[in-house]
Amino acid sequence: MELRLAGLTFEPFIAAADIAARVDTIARKLSADYKGTVPVLIGVLNGSFLFFADIVKQLDIPCEITFTKLASYHGGTQSTMKIREDIELNAAIQGRDVLVIEDIVDTGNTAHYLLEKLRLKQPASLKMCSLLLKPAALLKPVEELKYVGFEIGNEFVVGYGLDYQELGRNLKDIYKKVG
Repeated sequence: MELRLAGLTFEPFIAAADIAARVDTIARKLSADYKGTVPVLIGVLNGSFLFFADIVKQLDIPCEITFTKLASYHGGTQSTMKIREDIELNAAIQGRDVLVIEDIVDTGNTAHYLLEKLRLKQPASLKMCSLLLKPAALLKPVEELKYVGFEIGNEFVVGYGLDYQELGRNLKDIYKKVG
């Protein structure tokens, strides 16, 4: 079933059941990898909020959570490469294991910006988890990206936290733009 958001048409791409299965797999891996530690999980708002919540609910390890808010799309369908920081991270992470949870890594620009800022705070370890990765769009490799839900082509997607002009975040499935 096609979907219209702010004048664009989208078609089903990744079903909610497939997302849930991947979230379960990633959460089990994170629980094993961080066993015996209390990592600080950093959610990147707004897009990661559903993925972040679903991951955290399934972890069987103690963890601390905090958020930052970054934007690079600014209402369009392509990254502007200009990062706007709406909520600065204030968590004390020096000497801590840190895991950044993102909705999507496409160009890698936002990931690099955030990871550089976090490195200055001297965490014990710094890794990234992303629901989606667009390898064909990467302009910079993201070495810290260790957990990926799905690799996708260079399509524009909405749903499960991802938006187009702030619409579509509440969709259970992920849809891709038609045409």
